[in-house]
Amino acid sequence: MTSRRSRSSRRPPGSPLARGRKDFEKRRFADALEALSAADRAEPLGADDLDRLAVSAGILGRDEEFFQALERSHHAHLAAGNAASAARAAFWLGFRLLSLGETGRGTGWHARAQRVLDEAGLDGAERGYLMLPVAHRHLAAREWDAARGIAADAAGTARRFSDADLLALALNLEGRAFLGDGRIAEGLALIDEAMVAVSSGELSPIVTGLVYCMVIRSCQDVYAFGRAREWTAALKAFCDAQPGGVSFTGQCLVHRSEVLQWNGQWEDAIAEARRASERLLASAPERAAAPAFYQQGELHRLRGEFDAAEEAYASASRWGAEPQPGLALLRAAQGRIEAAASAMRRVVSAATDWTERTRLLPAHVEILVAAGDVEEARRAAAELEAAAARLDAEVVSAMAARARGAVRLAAGDAASALEPLRQAFEIWSRLGAPYLAARVRELLGRACRELGDEDGWRLETEAARAVYRELGAAPDLARLEAPARGGSAARPRGLTARELQVLRLVAGGKTNKAIAAELFLSEKTVDRHVSNIYDKLGVSSRAAATACAYEHRLV
Repeated sequence: MTSRRSRSSRRPPGSPLARGRKDFEKRRFADALEALSAADRAEPLGADDLDRLAVSAGILGRDEEFFQALERSHHAHLAAGNAASAARAAFWLGFRLLSLGETGRGTGWHARAQRVLDEAGLDGAERGYLMLPVAHRHLAAREWDAARGIAADAAGTARRFSDADLLALALNLEGRAFLGDGRIAEGLALIDEAMVAVSSGELSPIVTGLVYCMVIRSCQDVYAFGRAREWTAALKAFCDAQPGGVSFTGQCLVHRSEVLQWNGQWEDAIAEARRASERLLASAPERAAAPAFYQQGELHRLRGEFDAAEEAYASASRWGAEPQPGLALLRAAQGRIEAAASAMRRVVSAATDWTERTRLLPAHVEILVAAGDVEEARRAAAELEAAAARLDAEVVSAMAARARGAVRLAAGDAASALEPLRQAFEIWSRLGAPYLAARVRELLGRACRELGDEDGWRLETEAARAVYRELGAAPDLARLEAPARGGSAARPRGLTARELQVLRLVAGGKTNKAIAAELFLSEKTVDRHVSNIYDKLGVSSRAAATACAYEHRLV
């Protein structure tokens, strides 16, 4: 009997099937899907063409068509006696279902793939693919040794059977296990090895996109900023080469927005973040859009568009993302320092993974300094320094140096703040992060002024102001104007912004209880601020603090 596959292979060159195959080979997936679907309606496709139909639908984010084509492919391969291809189709069905959160169906298809291989007595690359979800589960549970061992076994299977797709996926998972365990150099080496196959075009389209996205996320997790920037550009080129493709373009746009933000291209960054949320809501499980909304919140916050930021952070939370530290930084920018500090204390105390804590600590230090809690800020800065030593990453070193300088400045030790602040500025400048460099210059200017160097203060502050103005960083510009509105002199003895606010109210004759009501703080918090003010000014009474405020032209 003539098989469907052999019948379809004799169709004329100008037929929809021939066009679909040609479009598929040229990676014109929208055209391939249309032509192959037309051919399928005329006469049911064979197994190999159903695979092509499934890949085209998958790249385009057409999940239902992907599932239908792949399930038919699975049965067609079984009917043809091709157990390996049937198992592979079952694997990809399960893989996509698991990514959509359909655990029951996903694990069911993986169990079927395992059974097909066992009944056929096959030992091939397909067994390596079935190790991958097991490694994923261990990664999710932070069981690094187990994940690493299983991923290494999968990589060994890939090498035995010369399967480039499997090898790239397995190396990526093995590298992520090393990264999670803090073994950064070993993890990045494996990830770089996986990317060799990606960049040389050895992989199938779906695996190429998957590996790009996973590698970029891993690089960002360990602050390998140069690699993240490089692979984001490569991912964009890959996505641009897949006309109509949406499966990876959503994640690609989020990563690209983050890189553009670092580069200081905020207008382009927010446009990409908006496009990302639209793409992800249309083509993926809705929770996948959460990072795009969080990224929008970050950019709106930096530009002073607080209502839009609030809405974006709420959307990120609605789709399952933690909106911190962005939301806490928004609260701080709104003057709600105590609310910001409470939120950061909550998320930092709950964070146990070192990568998550490292992500949170820079904002935690900034907010604690604004809240006047210098000692807690000092402890958080010390933890960030320990993370920098562990990671040996320039980005974390810059974050730690800025935190150390900010804490010393808040404690009234402007002289010792200069060295770490200069170190942070040098790194951010070299990495091409103008906003972060400007934030450090602002602190350097403040340190100069507290040391009596008015020219240094003016130069650093004006340089920061120019960057803020160019980027549209409205809250930062407003902050630079605040000292001018409150008096021409620098803050005395390292008072924080909140302590300066409290001192003015003390000088105005308000009680701690009245100050607490006006600033929406607890009376205990105001008591702590007043105590810090006394210590920094070297006074012991409200009258003496008031005299100091008038002496420094703060009221």
